[in-house]
Amino acid sequence: MIDRRHTLRLALAALPAVALLGSRPARADQPFERFYPFLVDLQGWTAKKPDGMAMQMGGMSMLTASREYERADARIHVGILTGPPAQGGLAMIQAGMKIDTADSHMSTDMVDGLKLARTYTTKDRSGAIMVGLADNALFSFSFNKLAEDEAFTLARKFDWKGIQAALPK
Repeated sequence: MIDRRHTLRLALAALPAVALLGSRPARADQPFERFYPFLVDLQGWTAKKPDGMAMQMGGMSMLTASREYERADARIHVGILTGPPAQGGLAMIQAGMKIDTADSHMSTDMVDGLKLARTYTTKDRSGAIMVGLADNALFSFSFNKLAEDEAFTLARKFDWKGIQAALPK
């Protein structure tokens, strides 16, 4: 015969362990986390942890994944953007703008089959490189206290085609 008191004592003794295991919510991967592997380490730079956000609202969705890098007084901010946050940069790329002034310039170009826009201000050695990945997606590389050629070389270390392939279909 089963001793009900003994069974009850065993069950009650196990409750704290079961409660502890059950209190941890299952962690689902966030949609933006699929882009973290593309936010690579850059040799000679200190990188912060990647960060991201995904939002759906009223038939609109957006996603961002980003990472910041530092080296002495130089700074880089890299982002992968979809939806409305990407629209401004994409509009500039699509327009094919070209601007030259004494202390800054902006141009568009094709690199590896992708349209991109580049801006640079000589005075503070800052600028941005924006790569159109899709009709609603953009790779953004902004920088401060960095030569333009070095910034472009660093931006090329990110796998633009890989990011493009990882975009939601």
